[in-house]
Amino acid sequence: MIWADRLVKQIIDSGKYTPYWVDDMKTPSGKIHVGSLRGVLIHELIWRALKDAGKDATYSYVFEDQDPMDGLPHYLPKEKFEKYLGQPLFTIPSPQKGAANYAQFYAEEFIDVFNKLGCHPQIIWASELYKSGKMNDLIKVCLDNSDKIKKIYEETYKKEMEKDWYPFQVVCPKCTKESTTRVYKWDGEKVYFRCKIDAVEWTRGCGYEGSISPFSGEGKFAGKLSWKVEWPVKWQVIGITIEGAGKDHMTAGGSHDIAKLICERVLKSNVPFSFSHEFLLLRGKKMSSSKGLGSSAKEVSEIVPPYLLRFLFTRTDYKQAIDFEPVGSMVIPSLFDEYDRCWRAYNDDSNADLARTFEMSQVDKIPPKTKGLFLPRFRDVVNYIQQSSVDLLEKFAELKGKKFTPQEQAILKEREKYARIWLEKYAPDEFRYILAENLPEKAKSLDQKQKEYLQKVANLLENIDNPEELNTELFNIAKELNLQAKEAFRGIYLSLIGKEHGPKAAWLLLQYPKEKVIKHLEEASAIKTPPRWPDLSAEALAKTEGTPRMVEGSIKTISRPDLFTIDPDVKKIYPSISIGIAIIRGVNIEKLNQRLENEKQEFLSSLAGLTTEQLGKYPEIISYRKLYKEMGIDWHSRRPSPEALLRRVALNKGLYNINTCVDAYNLVVMKNRVSVGAFDLDNIKFPTILRFPKEGEEILLLGDQQPTKYTPVELAYFDQVGGYNIDFNFRDAQRTAVTEKTKNLFINVDGIYDITPEKVQKSLGESIELITKYCGGQVEVSGIIS
Repeated sequence: MIWADRLVKQIIDSGKYTPYWVDDMKTPSGKIHVGSLRGVLIHELIWRALKDAGKDATYSYVFEDQDPMDGLPHYLPKEKFEKYLGQPLFTIPSPQKGAANYAQFYAEEFIDVFNKLGCHPQIIWASELYKSGKMNDLIKVCLDNSDKIKKIYEETYKKEMEKDWYPFQVVCPKCTKESTTRVYKWDGEKVYFRCKIDAVEWTRGCGYEGSISPFSGEGKFAGKLSWKVEWPVKWQVIGITIEGAGKDHMTAGGSHDIAKLICERVLKSNVPFSFSHEFLLLRGKKMSSSKGLGSSAKEVSEIVPPYLLRFLFTRTDYKQAIDFEPVGSMVIPSLFDEYDRCWRAYNDDSNADLARTFEMSQVDKIPPKTKGLFLPRFRDVVNYIQQSSVDLLEKFAELKGKKFTPQEQAILKEREKYARIWLEKYAPDEFRYILAENLPEKAKSLDQKQKEYLQKVANLLENIDNPEELNTELFNIAKELNLQAKEAFRGIYLSLIGKEHGPKAAWLLLQYPKEKVIKHLEEASAIKTPPRWPDLSAEALAKTEGTPRMVEGSIKTISRPDLFTIDPDVKKIYPSISIGIAIIRGVNIEKLNQRLENEKQEFLSSLAGLTTEQLGKYPEIISYRKLYKEMGIDWHSRRPSPEALLRRVALNKGLYNINTCVDAYNLVVMKNRVSVGAFDLDNIKFPTILRFPKEGEEILLLGDQQPTKYTPVELAYFDQVGGYNIDFNFRDAQRTAVTEKTKNLFINVDGIYDITPEKVQKSLGESIELITKYCGGQVEVSGIIS
């Protein structure tokens, strides 16, 4: 039994809430986001489950077009629409021809979307409830009982209301605004009001004061009840008996608590069956129709088939949030995989809940069960349509082992359509396979064996055209060179499309003009790979006691015991540890650099929607947390530096401006989630060491007045004076802090567990690049110590 059936059983078993009238509501304040479909589908699924249970039921959707425009969507011209702020939405002209007004323009777009998803509720316009006079009797009840309503507010919010408050907003007869009016008297026939100039921040009233009948009718609209009072009045006027709402309305002391008490104490009516449902989130944030965050329902309905969008809401319990980010992610291919799993369960009668989920996801009629139906996997379709030499139907018939049925051909044709849409606009870059015009920069990272492999492949391509035969030979050549197939194919992908992964290599090689492919492979095999870090000068090399050496994966390791070592006890307990070090001399550090600030803001904008929950999924953050746990440190109270920075961003707390050096490497820390520390070289007494503290050792941390004692297991950096940081990458010492007076830098980059030497080297190189870009200086030493 899926969630909708369980909820309906609860409703029916209660013996209440008849006749069954299921409803949802929405204010059409702009393009309605895909998140609003959650309420539509939850209520439609409940209505459908009621019908399946043999019950008569009504399903309606109210557009609250009587609400005022309280914000200007970013996609509308300010000069044309700003003047309408504060007016009821149904009185504002439509942004385009074809709709009666602003509210109907956006509502009709939304109706079209949910109709495509198989949702066909009875549409109710709230403005018509008023203009028809249906609300009048209860408007009078509410105004007559304003003291009781006021008391409900005061009990709920624990604060005193204004003595002359009334739950009604008039449409000002002079300026036509609704948001700016305040009713201060009711005499049984008329309300007395003021249109306050400064009632709200986003528009201005006209200052008019007068009286008016609060009763609408014969097509005229006088005004509306306050939202929390209007909600229960609509329940009674329409006859709603089942209605849920987002959890923001259903929290203790929220809108629903007020509405419930008004039903009981003022309207003397029953409260509908209610429940709290979670939101559809975009990158962890709730969507807003007016602020333009995320994708509109119309846009999303065009990138996946209707049944799949319906499935998104059907498969997930209404009490669970859905984090939906179609752009640059694998959400859509994964959704197809889950849908296919339910479809197979339906065909095979293998799982009742999955089968029911499939049935409830259908837009129209439920298809007949088809044993052995072959469902072409969406992500396979994505791969094969990018290989021009592959006939899609033939390829999948080959995978099935027999000819496709007409039904299977129709499924494949539809999936090809949506695969092309996904590839064009939404797929992560690594899933788009386009032959690079020139040899990709990333091909310069290939090692010697990979280059040998590519030359042999180039020679092979001259005389082979069959992908199956080529595929066999590609594996043979890799085996001959004692090269792992994964690394061999990685060389092909980097040389042709500049990506670490790709479709089957043989098919990729034969997909493009042969002369271009061979040219790329030969160029990649012949290129001399430059180092990916600042070169050491001859003078600097002469000073070193150990010559830098290249090891697997082009990691530049150095031995500089005069500068830094890792204590053997540390290496024994944490064998994965690797540290990047660098010395930069002659820097010029400033408080602020506008170019750096611009670069920082550009990067921060790319983190929009980051959540604290997402931070815990990054392998780098997990690695530091694991270390902290092993050191007996609660990472909730002492956050590793990358997590601490990104957490401020996720919580919209902003970042501190320290100086151009610290701000520069902090950009790298956030980008790679790898900790970097810079220290004033002139205040460090070499050699330094990463070790466990000795008994009694302490450190005066930045910002503190008193020193902090180390515990014996807190991994830290020490020079010949003492510790200059604590907990690997938590906080640094005052005496080695980088300031605007600092002229020479010593840099540490911290790697452990999944933060590999490759990642350490990447962060070291990028830190050096940014620091020298904004602070100048010469690199004297750089490399990895492990």
